Amino acid sequence: MLPILRRTIVLSEGAQGFSPATSDSTKEGFSPGSLLYHGRLRMSISKKIDADIIAAMKAKEEHRLTTLRMVKSALKSKAIDKRAELTDAEETQILSTLIKQRKESVESFLKGNRPELAAKERDEIAMIETYLPQAASEDQIRTVVHEVIDQLTVNGVRPGPKDMGPAMRVVQQYILANGLRADGKLVSEIVKAELAK
Repeated sequence: MLPILRRTIVLSEGAQGFSPATSDSTKEGFSPGSLLYHGRLRMSISKKIDADIIAAMKAKEEHRLTTLRMVKSALKSKAIDKRAELTDAEETQILSTLIKQRKESVESFLKGNRPELAAKERDEIAMIETYLPQAASEDQIRTVVHEVIDQLTVNGVRPGPKDMGPAMRVVQQYILANGLRADGKLVSEIVKAELAK
């Protein structure tokens, strides 16, 4: 079973439904958006890519070097647009977008009978995926959703479909806090189904 990061959730119920405000209560010292996770200093995606670019240069791995430089450029561009450092969640989202683009390219190349180009895109997907958190299974996501719904239940009043937005935000925070990633569409489907019960 997925270990759940316990959080103190303060709720207020108004016209828009439940509005959660969370505060961490773990002893491990997790701080969302920081480099601390379960009490360990964690290297950001950007820092790790910088280190791996140097390693790829020394090893003369041209394809890997080109791919990593492309990823670094995408992260840097977003940081410039934001005018601030990216959070772990933002970096993860950018990498997920890059992977999605390459998966679409693989399909296009296969349809165009260009297997060699499709293989190159698959190689890049594999490289980028190494920087992403472990993907959560459907069972793990469902466990988190159940935990969140329990936490969002106030005075015996269980959240319903109208609370989809707040519930999704807390579920995503839980998943990220546990060092995992999850497909947004799958998370949405599970949250929607559980809130409808």
